[in-house]
Amino acid sequence: MIKSPCNPPSQESLSINILLDDIVLTHSLFLPTEKFLQELHQYFVWAGGMEGPEGLGRKQACLAMLLHFLDTYQGLLQEEEGAGRIIKDLYLLIMKDESLYQDLREDTLRLHQLVETVELKIPEESQAPSKQVKPLFRHFRRIDSCLQTRVAFRGSDEIFCRVYMPDHSYVTIRSRLSASVQDILGSVTEKLQYSEEPAGREDSLILVAVASSGEKVLLQPTEDCVFTTLGINSHLFACTRDSYEALMPLPEEIQVSPGDTEIHRVEPEDVANHLTAFHWELFRCVHELEFVDYVFHGERGRRETANLELLLQRCSEVTHWVATEVLLCEAPGKRAQLLKKFLKIAAICKQNQDLLSFYAVVMGLDNAAVSRLRLTWEKLPGKFKNLFRKFENLTDPCRNHKSYREVISKMKPPVIPFVPLILKDLTFLHEGSKTLVDGLVNIEKLHSVAEKVRTIRKYRSRPLCLDMEASPHHLQTKAYVRQFQVIDNQNLLFELSYKLEANSQ
Repeated sequence: MIKSPCNPPSQESLSINILLDDIVLTHSLFLPTEKFLQELHQYFVWAGGMEGPEGLGRKQACLAMLLHFLDTYQGLLQEEEGAGRIIKDLYLLIMKDESLYQDLREDTLRLHQLVETVELKIPEESQAPSKQVKPLFRHFRRIDSCLQTRVAFRGSDEIFCRVYMPDHSYVTIRSRLSASVQDILGSVTEKLQYSEEPAGREDSLILVAVASSGEKVLLQPTEDCVFTTLGINSHLFACTRDSYEALMPLPEEIQVSPGDTEIHRVEPEDVANHLTAFHWELFRCVHELEFVDYVFHGERGRRETANLELLLQRCSEVTHWVATEVLLCEAPGKRAQLLKKFLKIAAICKQNQDLLSFYAVVMGLDNAAVSRLRLTWEKLPGKFKNLFRKFENLTDPCRNHKSYREVISKMKPPVIPFVPLILKDLTFLHEGSKTLVDGLVNIEKLHSVAEKVRTIRKYRSRPLCLDMEASPHHLQTKAYVRQFQVIDNQNLLFELSYKLEANSQ
C-alpha cells in the first residue's frame, strides 16, 4: 500500500516503495513490459477469487504496482505496442472493485488521473492526430528551430531527414524516428520514383552511414531508429551495391581558412551558461529508463534511447568543437588566449555543476592534436597551466574516477553528471553478475541497477536556475552554442595541428 503524502512514511513503507521502484525500473531485464503487465493483470484476477483480507491485500499490492508503473513510464507508454490495451483492461477491473474503493479511495482516484493523462497506444482505436515534425541536431541549420526549448523524442515522432546519393545530391524525406532502414529506403525509392520491382534486383538500394573520415557502415534492413546513432558529421547515403565502394563523404561543412570565428567574440561566462542551459534541457529529456535500455537492450534497437543517444552525441560534439576552434586559430598569441578562454569556460561549467560540459571541454583540450602544440601551451600564464593540471586530475580515470566521484558526491541538485560514466557503471553491473541465478531473479543486481538510476532522478530533483542577463548578443550566442560546426575527422585535425607547429613534440 502506498501511503498518503499527508502521513509521514514509515520505514516499512519506504522499503516497500523502494522494492516497487526496483521492480518497475528493472523488470525489462527479465520480463518484457507487455508480459509484465499481463502477469499483473492475471495476478489481480487471481486475487479477485480470494476472500477476506488476504485477497484484498493482494489486490492492493497490484494497484500499488500499477500506480508506480504508470508514474514512472508515462510518455514511454505510447511506444509500447499492446501495453495500452492491457493497462486499460486492468484499470477497468480495479475501478469496478468496490472493496478497493472503500479502502483506497485516494489511490483509485490517483489511478484514474494517471490513466487520463498518460498516452496509451491502443492499436484498435483511431489513429492519433499527426504530430509536429521535430528537427534533429544538424539536419537543418535553422535559427528558429535551434532556439526552441528541447523536448523529449519518442519513436513515433516524425522528423525530416536528408538522404544523400553518391553524387552528393539528396532527397528530403519525412519519417518516424523509429523507422526501419527498410522503411527509409521505401521513402527514398518513392521520392526517386523508382519502379516497384522484386527486392532481389541488382540495382535495389542499400542504406549506408558515411562518416567524415570516409568510414562506411552498411545498415541492415531491420535496423531501426538509425537517425540518432549517426556520428557528428555522418550522413545517410542511398546507393546500389555496385556503387558502395565509391561512396565519398560530403565536403567538410566548415571553413578551414584563417579568420576569427564566433568564439573570439563571445564572453566565457555567456558561453558556459548557454552550454549548461542547453545540456540541462537535453538531460531532462532523457527518461531514466533509457539508461537501462541503452546498456541492457542494445540488441532491441534504439527506440527507447533516442534522447540519450542525442546527449552522447552532444558530448562528443562539444569535445570536437574545442579542438576545432583551437586548431583553426592561426595566430599563436590568439591561440593561447583561446586556451585561456576554454579553461575559463570549463571552470564556470564546473561552478554551474555542469560536469558534462566540463568534461567535454577538458577532453577537447586534451585532444592529441591540441595537446601537442607545445609552443602555444608555453604561452599560457602559470596559473592557467596549474588550473589545467587540476582539471586533468579531476577527469583522470584512475582508481575508477575517484576524484570525479568525490566532487560530484558533494554536489546538491541540480547537477548535470558526466553521462558516459553512468553508462560505464551500469555496464559493469550488467557484466559483473547474472540477471538470473538458478532460474531465479537476482534481486541484488536489480537493486544495484535501480540505485544507479535513482541517482539520475536525484540530480534532476530541483530545477536549474541560471542568472542569464539578456543582451543584444544573447540570441546570437545561444544559436552559436546550440549549433556548433565542428571537424570530427581526427586526421584532418592533425593536419591542421602540424601546419600550426610542425616540430612540436
